[in-house]
Amino acid sequence: MLYATGLIRGTALIATAAVATVLASHNAMAEDVNVRFSWKLKGEYGFFYLGEQKGLYKDAGVTLKLGEGAGSQAALGSLIQGQEDAVILPGIFAISAIQKGMPVKIIALYQPESPIALISHPDKAVNAPKDLEGKTIAHAVGETGTSYLSAFCEINKIDCAKVSKVQMDSQSRVPQFLQKQVDVVSVYKTNDLPVLEDKTGQKFPTLDLTEFGLAVPGMAVVASDDGIAKKGPALKNFLAANAKAIEMTRADPAAATAALKAVWQGGPSDKVVQQQIEATSASIHSPDGTPIGYIDEKAIADAIKLIGSVEEIGDAKPMSTFYTNELLTQ
Repeated sequence: MLYATGLIRGTALIATAAVATVLASHNAMAEDVNVRFSWKLKGEYGFFYLGEQKGLYKDAGVTLKLGEGAGSQAALGSLIQGQEDAVILPGIFAISAIQKGMPVKIIALYQPESPIALISHPDKAVNAPKDLEGKTIAHAVGETGTSYLSAFCEINKIDCAKVSKVQMDSQSRVPQFLQKQVDVVSVYKTNDLPVLEDKTGQKFPTLDLTEFGLAVPGMAVVASDDGIAKKGPALKNFLAANAKAIEMTRADPAAATAALKAVWQGGPSDKVVQQQIEATSASIHSPDGTPIGYIDEKAIADAIKLIGSVEEIGDAKPMSTFYTNELLTQ
């Protein structure tokens, strides 16, 4: 009997040692993936931190390193210089950069349409596109929400000559709006809007641009052509873990809020961060039957036309230049 007990214990120890060896081997094979955001921490990034907290990236064989950013241009620059393996930024900026010759590709597109809205004051409410006529709207160079206003006017048969764009620096737009120096300002539903409504204690009339036909590609994962060639398997594992993290965040936004707040002590209230996270989850989608992040060629083609409506871009490059779905798994 003692012999049998010893044998069982010995077998258990061997099994435990075997598991430990497998885990150690797995960790040794884990590959670093350096990821840079295009901006400071915000609710849109919540699923990355929940996935990291729950070990999804580790389980996928990825040692994830996340970093804040200072704009899309800087993020793309660090990618080209090899400082990052992937960057998270609005797809429209990546498409524009690729058209200009930058050797990068979109490897996942989480927001085929940026969740942008125009907000106004109740006494000059803009509830429908036609209501924009006769209004003033804040505009900053490079600002997604108003850069393509002419295209939005054309789609919705608005006389854009009757909409006055008031140019200012990006930091002045919201203060000028709150002081009623302009009637309308564009905001991201996944970032600015929850913060603004919490700060002011009021709900603003909101016109969702995506609901009225303006599809500006939003959150995307971008990698360099060189990086895809060298670290394709690691990037594929990273995207697979992202998909699981996105689904986990949909199911438990409060957990994602807590995970993000753990590294963002100076951020907004839990209520505001959770609103940002929930709005982000609602904005992430892909065509039926495709993996999360799947890139629809039409979304890229339409974006190129959109860019071409406001600047000279020459002949569009082949579609295969802009994106690949090869790193996404079903």
